[in-house]
Amino acid sequence: MRHYDFLGKAKYCVPISIIVVVASAILLIPQVRGLKPGLDFTPGTEFTVRFTQPVETAAVRNTLAGISAGTTSLVESVIQSAGGGRTSVITTQLDVEANKEVIDRIETTLRQKLPVEDISRRSVGQKVTGEVVQRAWQAILLAVAAILIYLAWRFRGRFAVGAVVAVIHDVTITLGVVALFRLEFNMETIAGLLTVLGYSTNDTIIIFDRVRENLRLDKKAPIYDIINLSINQSLTRTLTTAGVALAPIILLLTFGGPVLRGLAVALLMSVTVGTWSTFYIANPILYWWSRKAEGAKKGR
Repeated sequence: MRHYDFLGKAKYCVPISIIVVVASAILLIPQVRGLKPGLDFTPGTEFTVRFTQPVETAAVRNTLAGISAGTTSLVESVIQSAGGGRTSVITTQLDVEANKEVIDRIETTLRQKLPVEDISRRSVGQKVTGEVVQRAWQAILLAVAAILIYLAWRFRGRFAVGAVVAVIHDVTITLGVVALFRLEFNMETIAGLLTVLGYSTNDTIIIFDRVRENLRLDKKAPIYDIINLSINQSLTRTLTTAGVALAPIILLLTFGGPVLRGLAVALLMSVTVGTWSTFYIANPILYWWSRKAEGAKKGR
């Protein structure tokens, strides 16, 4: 087995990560770039369309694509199909009062080009979207809290710190990329962020388990060698898992369309940045923390 000195490269990789994390945090500032709220987090208009026969979601989206709505892209509207394709719920970012003509045009075009039986519409207000935002962040915070509790139970403090910093690193960079490319921050993106949390933690725990096992087998070996050995022992599995995960993600990114682009990017970042942080964030922190603890013992 070829032995790569991952910890030796940390002195170059950690500064790169710090620069990228700082840049991502700056991009998240609203005055600089900020996140672009998706339909789930902004007021708008919701159409409920009943058809006389089943209609595919693609046909509804193609019809919306041909309607001019100024700066609002109707192609990115959220379309939910129900009743075997006989009902579609279309959510747009158009305000009822400010875009009455466009909303009327949407209704007229749908009636003309699709077998519409009935259309009803309602305004989705700021209060409703505010509740969605609150629940979304609650889901993320609960996931982080659950991970922290699990890590505290599974590992000692020095292991937990590295894993938590790696998770923060991955989520910050993912949000920075979403902000940089002005991708919509919606419920799909939230799902992607939760995947980032899970993938990053799982990847790190696998190697930490190997580190802990190797520490039991050879208590006299330097922690530097133990960590490097553990990463190398898990390297094939880590890269294989990442490669298998990337294949469907790239397909989703290529063919998923604008509605799923935020989710696809978040999933892509969970694999790539999650693997990087496992090698060059979590394990270096474990090493530095262990060295500091050893130094403190010797000083007593």
